[in-house]
Amino acid sequence: MNVKKISAIFIIISSLLSFVGCNETKASQKTIDSIKDKDGIFAIMDTSKGEIVLELFYKETPLTVTNFVGLAEGTLDATNGKPFYNGLTFHRVIDNFMIQGGDPEGTGRGGPGYKFADEFKDDLIFDAPGKLAMANAGSNTNGSQFFITHVPTPWLNGKHTIFGEVVEGQDVVNAIEQNDIIKTVTIVRNGEDAKSFSCTQKDFDTLVNKGIADVIETIKKQFPNAQKDENGIYYVINKKGTGSITGSNKTVTVDYKGYFLNGKVFDNSQVSGRQPLEFTTDAGRMIKGFDIMVQNMRVGENRTIIIPPQLGYGSQDYGPIPGNSYICFDIILLTN
Repeated sequence: MNVKKISAIFIIISSLLSFVGCNETKASQKTIDSIKDKDGIFAIMDTSKGEIVLELFYKETPLTVTNFVGLAEGTLDATNGKPFYNGLTFHRVIDNFMIQGGDPEGTGRGGPGYKFADEFKDDLIFDAPGKLAMANAGSNTNGSQFFITHVPTPWLNGKHTIFGEVVEGQDVVNAIEQNDIIKTVTIVRNGEDAKSFSCTQKDFDTLVNKGIADVIETIKKQFPNAQKDENGIYYVINKKGTGSITGSNKTVTVDYKGYFLNGKVFDNSQVSGRQPLEFTTDAGRMIKGFDIMVQNMRVGENRTIIIPPQLGYGSQDYGPIPGNSYICFDIILLTN
């Protein structure tokens, strides 16, 4: 084959590729133009059934939006530099309820390899169709999975972080069927505020740490006399006890009250009909933070403790206690 023929073939192929590329750009540009006069951050989700345009609430839920955008654009470490959502499916669709996607396994059990906290706002509620929210396995277990609602779903208020809503394409949402594909997710930033909203791993980590710092600040305000031990447990000795400290492998009885940082009580041994709690220290029966503190108490001592999640109930919900919760106890050591 001579050079002229090769050149001719190259020109034809290039022209075809350019034609296809222009058509794709034009379709995308049409959608982009439809929101060009609206300030904010938008996600254009191109699916098997068409495009869905979502406005993201980056001011109200900055951590969740940073996560979603960082995954979509491939700027979080978990993505290895590739757009995370492209090519995934809507693995769960329930008629007249919602469509769910964002699971790399397509089973409902997959995610990016990490979890992060909820961001609830009183004015972000499931009062209309088209709410974009995080799917989860309990409180503070957000990852990459999300859902978009077909109808108002008020029973989900306070259980799933709403971080956006449909501004165009609710008909597409309603047409989505199980295993339909998310072809691409394109992020559009309009306006100076939106353009300055960065979604790197550093930004995500900063927001996570800020959330933890806010909790610590709350603890310090509510318990100004609290000390912190080497395990990260905050405590206040309200009344000193007598005798030697309890130590390990001792059978003890305690009265206690368990409550959240907002003061809401979730357990109390001193209510009518209850008995003091008896257990053996360092035997693996109690949550670690509670056990550690009792081992360091003396008989008659009254101590308030604030336990971090990793020494409490961890990331999973436990009865009325949401995952990743700091929990407080007022403890009186009766016998050791």
